Amino acid sequence: MCLRVVILANNCTDDTVATLYALERNAQIPHLALRIIEATIASPDAHVGTARRRALDAGAAWLDQEGVTEGVLISTDADAVAPADWVTANLRALRNAELVGGRLVLHGEAPAGDSRLAALHARIEEYWVAVRRLEEVLDPPTHDPAPRHGDHVAASLALRADLYRRVGGLPMLPCGEDNALVARVRWYGGRVRHCPGVSIAVSDRGTGRVTGGMATEMLRRTRVAQGLETYRLPSAAHWRALIERRRRLAQCFMHPDGTAAALRAMGVSDADLAAIDCETCSNGIALVERVEAQVGEGIPQAVPVPLDEALTGLQAMLRGSQPARTAQVA
Repeated sequence: MCLRVVILANNCTDDTVATLYALERNAQIPHLALRIIEATIASPDAHVGTARRRALDAGAAWLDQEGVTEGVLISTDADAVAPADWVTANLRALRNAELVGGRLVLHGEAPAGDSRLAALHARIEEYWVAVRRLEEVLDPPTHDPAPRHGDHVAASLALRADLYRRVGGLPMLPCGEDNALVARVRWYGGRVRHCPGVSIAVSDRGTGRVTGGMATEMLRRTRVAQGLETYRLPSAAHWRALIERRRRLAQCFMHPDGTAAALRAMGVSDADLAAIDCETCSNGIALVERVEAQVGEGIPQAVPVPLDEALTGLQAMLRGSQPARTAQVA
């Protein structure tokens, strides 16, 4: 089996391309078929959204050229390190999902033995685990059961090539292009799986090309660990309100009075209903995504609170919560 790999060398000034050609020429990658695209993308389009879109489009076109009818596209980054089973784990997870996000494992440049930063990483992960646990108690996603992680970013995203084309491809945004693609998949009712068996190591570097990306977050955490900033996240009350509203929206899909009538009862206007286009919603996943894209989350804007306060609130809420029944989402 030969794995097709598209590499887009975007505005590179190092030896990336020469090194790749040397590996190919010297038969050091016998099970990989490479397509190396050298790109010089000019401003204002010289950003990750343009580069990643070109790479994914090239991959989809390559599959078409070779007559592959059930091809899969898997995205990653140049500084990511994939485990040996990364591709097979993605393919396995895609059997019961339309898109698979891989769990991010930090590695790399942080000073060894920085216990404050390591503790902060662990505390933030504990917070997001609690958020997912609250969802599993109040509105468990049948297509994404526990155990699960919460990552679906471009360092590890997998979806079928035909779905990629159907949703219009990757949005060419300077930041957040990966989350925008996930939103497009959900718009069409796609099930997003956060499989614990799919993971990838990513750099914890504090420098990067994307403002607001991973490097920005790592810099923020470094400042927090040094006592220069307070790490704030939405409170438990925010997550409970959001999860419960999304549960109600999903239930509108199978409402006995009809989806449109149920949404009107929740305050959605006729003009917004026209944009949501309930008739083409395939399931509750699509309905929730479309409603939120059109009218927002429908709850008060989150007011971030200090991390410890937010986590304590989630833990207390979980202790007092009971599992709730929820509509099945296909």
